[in-house]
Amino acid sequence: MYGVRLLHLGDGDVPGPEVYWMSDWDRWYRLAFQAVLIQGPGVNALVSTGPARDLGPMNARWATFLGERAALRRAPGQWLPDQLAAHGLAPEDITHVLLTPLQLYTTSNVPFFPRAQICLTERGWTHFHRTTKHPHDDRWSSLSPEVLHHLTHEAWDRVRLLADEDEVVPGIRTWWTGSHHRASMAVEIDSTVGVVTVTDAYFTRRNLDSDHPIGICENIYEAMAAHERVRRVADVPLTLYDADQLTAYPDGLVAEPPGR
Repeated sequence: MYGVRLLHLGDGDVPGPEVYWMSDWDRWYRLAFQAVLIQGPGVNALVSTGPARDLGPMNARWATFLGERAALRRAPGQWLPDQLAAHGLAPEDITHVLLTPLQLYTTSNVPFFPRAQICLTERGWTHFHRTTKHPHDDRWSSLSPEVLHHLTHEAWDRVRLLADEDEVVPGIRTWWTGSHHRASMAVEIDSTVGVVTVTDAYFTRRNLDSDHPIGICENIYEAMAAHERVRRVADVPLTLYDADQLTAYPDGLVAEPPGR
């Protein structure tokens, strides 16, 4: 049994059709970018490492296709290492990092965690290295050159490429979803409040409940399959973007760590 906590990393606005496929053309939606901290005996795991301290390069890329309104906004204290420190954790305390998807807002702080096993889908890793031109999985919007060097050199012995169905540690399982990106996966956590799922395969609870795929979707069939499986297995379905989650869990605590 694990505890689960949401960590709010910042906010950005995106046009409606990016969140809801072929819909909401006249609306913009706030995405609240989040990481998830999973804690149990001997385990401090992170889903996503968050965007870099310097948001400039990532925001400049986003502005080229979404405009300035889409820039990620971050309040003081929301940078991931600062949030961990506020919860009494040093980077050396993190045992596992789970990356979904491979994007600058999830991968940029990987080098801060010198002891963590770095887990990502084998499909996503292979796609990154075999693809030279792609309209959505742009190489340097996925991993910065510095993080790529770190993964293939200093951290290579700690990199774990996950099968389509895998187990990180007992009670934390992963499965490949596709849908959003080739590196997208779902994380299932046996928590103190039941099975919690975390994924980027959909953005909001509306996507899940109404079976309405995200607009920035690489495969609608994969999206529908991911929705169906999450609805079937999850007691608490979470995403990495839904702002309503921060209202439902105002202190970020989804499940109390065992023994507390």
